[in-house]
Amino acid sequence: MKTYTVAVLGATGAVGQEMIKILAERNFPVGKLVPLASARSAGKKLTFKGEEVTIQEVSAQAFQGVDIVLGAAENDIAEKWAPAIVAAGAVFVDNSSAFRLNPDVPLVVPEINPGDAKLNKGIISNPNCSTIITCTAVNALNSIAPIKSMVASTYQAVSGAGVAGMAELENQIAALLEGKPAEVKTFAYQIAYNLIPQIGGEQEQGYTSEEMKLHYEGRKIMHLPELNVSCTCVRVPVMRSHSISVQLHFDRPVSVEEAREVLAKAPGVKLVDDLGNKQYPMPLDTSGQDIVYVGRIRPDLTDPNGLCLWCCGDQVRKGAATNCIQIAELLTK
Repeated sequence: MKTYTVAVLGATGAVGQEMIKILAERNFPVGKLVPLASARSAGKKLTFKGEEVTIQEVSAQAFQGVDIVLGAAENDIAEKWAPAIVAAGAVFVDNSSAFRLNPDVPLVVPEINPGDAKLNKGIISNPNCSTIITCTAVNALNSIAPIKSMVASTYQAVSGAGVAGMAELENQIAALLEGKPAEVKTFAYQIAYNLIPQIGGEQEQGYTSEEMKLHYEGRKIMHLPELNVSCTCVRVPVMRSHSISVQLHFDRPVSVEEAREVLAKAPGVKLVDDLGNKQYPMPLDTSGQDIVYVGRIRPDLTDPNGLCLWCCGDQVRKGAATNCIQIAELLTK
């Protein structure tokens, strides 16, 4: 079997660590792992498949001889090193938002548009976490009746803000239980026992940057250039796994039974839809795995061509690290 030299840019962060874990878990054909991070992490060790690997400081030279670079760093880091990665002859599968809307860069969810990965010119973008989960949940329905528009509300776990977000929720809960004030650092407001209806900065017409990602990225992934999405993104005091409520508007009526039949066979989807027996997707059930759960499928009472559904997925895995590695797997075939 052919093996590949794989670098992880941002190897010490939450997504980078998850990428390394999933590379081993999925038995990706790694001949050599090159973990890359800042100077302060260089020289430290991590374990991959039972062996210690030394973290290197990122540099242009570090990409020489690398086949695939998995990006788990912020936009500025991705933008800084992308030219060196491409010049070294590697393919950069980037989890940041830096290149997602670049017309020359494929934006890929392997269950939806795997062929787009072959069109890369050295960079492939991984979509936003909520976009991946939502599009995976609804794309099979788009194949039987084109989706004209969506209204979505996301309920996003604190792990979407990284390790600091998870620590803040835990620390605030502990402090409040002891009668102490909740210290606010990572989020704009206390997140324990609260909801924050803003993720990202204001972008256009009162929508945040996070909310507009589903609008623009959904168009590109599902090849629906006229798709319109009204989205509200909310940070919730859940540790892991994002949930999304979706209203879908089609060009014709789609029955609940038809939708269930299609979604039961959809790649990357698990149908969990039995309200009478209290069976529906929840963050606790979807954390730590890579399938998007879909349920609460029902008619939209405001539109005869509409359906409503609820979906959940682990945004650290399928919404970030696993989707990147699935893209990399496409490159090896």
